[in-house]
Amino acid sequence: MDLIQYAWIAWLVVALVCFIIEMVTLEFTFLMIGMSSVVGLVSSITGLPWWAQILIAAASALLLLLLVRPKLLQRLHESGEVNKQGIEALLGMPGEVTRSFERGAGEVTLANGDTWTARLSPTVQPRDPDVGERIVVTAIDGATAIVVPAQR
Repeated sequence: MDLIQYAWIAWLVVALVCFIIEMVTLEFTFLMIGMSSVVGLVSSITGLPWWAQILIAAASALLLLLLVRPKLLQRLHESGEVNKQGIEALLGMPGEVTRSFERGAGEVTLANGDTWTARLSPTVQPRDPDVGERIVVTAIDGATAIVVPAQR
């Protein structure tokens, strides 16, 4: 029994493992290695000897890592804007007063649809914003949004 005829299975397994690892790391290295494993798989199916399969897969991995990966990373980071999450995403978010403020505290609905208890920031003149008035979140204190009236 000639094990070389089953080399395509090894190439397939390596490619699948690399693609799974890439889904966790998201840095394109394992994607490039997985793609070169697919090239090795194709060269195996065409009947090339094992040493040629390895050379072709290695050359394609080198080319992909040196030429394609940097371009993909550049395109990914082109915007220069990192997705904010959690509290960072709420800072500066506009909203609207949904329940009257009494003594500087009330309820607001933010642009993302979340409803928060809110307190007027100590940096603004003390007053109670009216229902429907536009606000902007300046800080989060526990489960309370610290807000200021939006500039008109």
